[in-house]
Amino acid sequence: MNRLERLINLVAALLDANRPMGRDELRFRVPGYPDGDEAFRRAFERDKESLRSMGIPVAVEPLNPAAPEGGMGYQIPREQYYLRDPGLAADELAALHLAAATVRLEGTAGDEAMWKLGGALDADTPAGVIAALPGSEHLADVFEAVTARRPLTFGYRGGQRTMDPWRIAFRNGHWYVNGFDHERGEERSFRLDRFDGPPTAGEAGSFERAPGRSGPRPPWEMGDEEEVVASLLVDAPLAGQAVAEIGNDAVAERRDDGTVVLSVRVTNRDAFRTLVLGYLDHAEVLGPAELRAAMVEWLDGMAASGASG
Repeated sequence: MNRLERLINLVAALLDANRPMGRDELRFRVPGYPDGDEAFRRAFERDKESLRSMGIPVAVEPLNPAAPEGGMGYQIPREQYYLRDPGLAADELAALHLAAATVRLEGTAGDEAMWKLGGALDADTPAGVIAALPGSEHLADVFEAVTARRPLTFGYRGGQRTMDPWRIAFRNGHWYVNGFDHERGEERSFRLDRFDGPPTAGEAGSFERAPGRSGPRPPWEMGDEEEVVASLLVDAPLAGQAVAEIGNDAVAERRDDGTVVLSVRVTNRDAFRTLVLGYLDHAEVLGPAELRAAMVEWLDGMAASGASG
């Protein structure tokens, strides 16, 4: 029996138990451990730490709560282990398996995560990672807070922030958490690599996510810069495309010639510039003045760079 099979059997035993189990009982129930007390103890400790490194919660509790001196046992709390069923169809689960095999998040092992969603990757899965995403030292804590609906408190740029985290997103090489900022009383995004130390999570189930906000925010709203509301004019040929991309709620004015003026909430100026440039000469930033000036300065710089090259 290989170690992976033994780990699977250990997880099954710890999940199936309705009470903590001691090491001696687990030694009897889980096949594949070496003979000898010391060899078993070392192997079991390695297995226990391996499960925890995969995000599997192995709890240590008294074998008899009424007599704690009687020794400690182990159990996997089911409510902490099982994910809520995401309702994935067979083809969706297959796509998730493929993503776990070919895209690696630094500091994680995607195949172990698949245990909670449908089992380990099979032998036919393509080998070799072809892409990698940078991780973050706070990503696991923030992800757990999002899924368990725990408020987060953290230091940020010299201040203290508390938020209800709604979602995580990866934009332009950085991880962001998006949600309701208690201090400002509105939706905000924060870059995880700018946290001043580990975040502190509150009680599970403490908030409800905003209704109708199931998807990620657009890139120009996924940033932690000071918010501005841009006034963007788009000519008739691309007005329909702009409204479809930014949203009907952003339409501030529709002109007789087919031109539209959109009010765009911006917390990521680089992403907003990319949005505007996508409309080529059919778009113009009307305001605010500092945002328009920054766009003109960037375009002048690009023109000068092109001329000098």
